[in-house]
Amino acid sequence: MLGSITPLGERGRGSRWWLTTSAYVVGSIVGGAAMGALVGVLGTVAFISLGLGSRLLVLGVAIVAGLLLDAGAFGLRLPTVHRQVDEAWRTRYRGWVWGLGFGLQLGTGVVTIVTTSLVYATWLAGALTADVPAAVAIGLVFGLARALPVFGVARVHRSDQLLRVDAVLARLAEPSRRIAVAAGSAVACVALVGAVRW
Repeated sequence: MLGSITPLGERGRGSRWWLTTSAYVVGSIVGGAAMGALVGVLGTVAFISLGLGSRLLVLGVAIVAGLLLDAGAFGLRLPTVHRQVDEAWRTRYRGWVWGLGFGLQLGTGVVTIVTTSLVYATWLAGALTADVPAAVAIGLVFGLARALPVFGVARVHRSDQLLRVDAVLARLAEPSRRIAVAAGSAVACVALVGAVRW
């Protein structure tokens, strides 16, 4: 995704990077907020009668199960859709249109390939609040966090710079995965301890 929205690429398409990027960030935040609202509404139906301890237990167990799926335990794989954003949009539409469209899709986290169970855990956490404004807040943060990495390519004006960014991303892939597993494990532990306490 980062290679799709660079000053280099947008200049080549006759678009302004700042406009495409702004639309992408707004789209991602709106997509996250919309997804948060959806899971919040579902949560008010599904989880409103559960006490805090039960909600924390569900979240903790779901995160552990998801991390096991991420690791390929028992030969199982994480369920996901098998589609990406449509790259043809970049040549078919103005930069702000495809930026907004990419952002909306990626901000939901689930309409394109899901690479970590922590995306599902985020939406489960939103639903478990059983509170629409709280779930929307979770969605806003998710959408913003999903969009911020685009600023890592703000200085890519030449192809050699893009290749360097790709190399850095490749080097960071495994450490990032480890950090995500550690963070997910920590949240699961806190949730499970909280479940016992409440």
